[in-house]
Amino acid sequence: MIRFATFAIAAVAALWLGRPARAQTYDPAYPVCMQIFGPVGYFDCRYATIEQCKFLAVGRAAQCMVNPYFAPKKPTSGRRSTRSN
Repeated sequence: MIRFATFAIAAVAALWLGRPARAQTYDPAYPVCMQIFGPVGYFDCRYATIEQCKFLAVGRAAQCMVNPYFAPKKPTSGRRSTRSN
């Protein structure tokens, strides 16, 4: 019985760990990202301006860049069409 439980746990762990990892994505809500370099490099996309990012990158192995996936919100015009057909 113990061998079966050990096998079952190992099988579940193999299936869980064998799945493809989710790719890292840029956050499309912010226009600027900081790329942090190191043993575990990553992108931190939560900056409104390059200046803000650069200020927070001082002293770090990092660089700031424009987020290629930034999706700016389309401005909605406050005007309504008064024209009727």
